[in-house]
Amino acid sequence: MTGIQFLTDEKGRKVAVQIDLRKHRALWEDFYDGLVSEQRRKEKGVPFETVKADLIKRGRLRG
Repeated sequence: MTGIQFLTDEKGRKVAVQIDLRKHRALWEDFYDGLVSEQRRKEKGVPFETVKADLIKRGRLRG
């Protein structure tokens, strides 16, 4: 695949990847979103009504 290069260690094992973002920006964004999602998976959520009330209070949303 053009625009993607693997970096290898002294034993030839793939240890990193370089991605040409001009060609594969969407691929990188999807990959990054997946990483962020996985990292935040165990975080406690905030109820919608709580977020909405806070935004109204700070003047960022009309009630």
